[in-house]
Amino acid sequence: MAAQIGAHSPRLARVRKLRSSKGRAEHALFVFEGPTLLQEARASSFAIEELFVTPEAYAATPLVREIEADGATVHLVDSAVAKQLSDLTTPAGIVAVARPRRWDLPAIFAGNALVLVLADLGDPANAGTLLRSADAFGCDGVIFGPLGVEPFHPKVVRGSMGAVFRLRTAVASPPEVAAAAAAAHVRLLGLDTRGTALTGELREGPAALVIGHERRGLGPWEALCDALIALPMRGRAESLSAGVAGSIALFEASRTYPRQ
Repeated sequence: MAAQIGAHSPRLARVRKLRSSKGRAEHALFVFEGPTLLQEARASSFAIEELFVTPEAYAATPLVREIEADGATVHLVDSAVAKQLSDLTTPAGIVAVARPRRWDLPAIFAGNALVLVLADLGDPANAGTLLRSADAFGCDGVIFGPLGVEPFHPKVVRGSMGAVFRLRTAVASPPEVAAAAAAAHVRLLGLDTRGTALTGELREGPAALVIGHERRGLGPWEALCDALIALPMRGRAESLSAGVAGSIALFEASRTYPRQ
């Protein structure tokens, strides 16, 4: 049964630590907020370990009580504490702690769908957008470079609108990705303005689309790419954001990518 906890509970201190990369690595847990993401996580069978909810949210949200009945520990907190746990302007009064899923690279490259590689992307908003697009356009998995934002950063989870719960995700270095792709006979295609039109390259067989850092581009990932591809642009804009460019490339891939 849900019980009230005070503002100085050690459990609250741990939740606050999960806002940082170091805290997530230390506890092998992540945190997210709100009923929509909670529903998406449950639908994808993510193990919810704890919920911190206001009494009002507990009474108004049957899903919270259902997850409690499934075995999750539910703690009641007052609105002031809920605000301290949240990074939203208007907290929903529901904060969840869950354990991330870990996928190995062979499992991600095993399918016939396009794979997305985020080459040390730094902006969580771009990463969240690309996860959402990858889910919409049929990717099986998304690989994150180790020097960029993580799959379960709170802003990435929120920006993905639940896609991170459905996709296979991993964090791996350029050599690790290159070796796994070669073993699976998957070509690495780097998105770059110097590349050739992406449509033709996507027709040539299994591929992974590599999206570079917002300012530094592909960086060390470029040397590992089998080809560079580009979006043809007829207007005057010099470039697009990583989230927009990658989403357009994923849409094009959904139309042209060969599937068995």
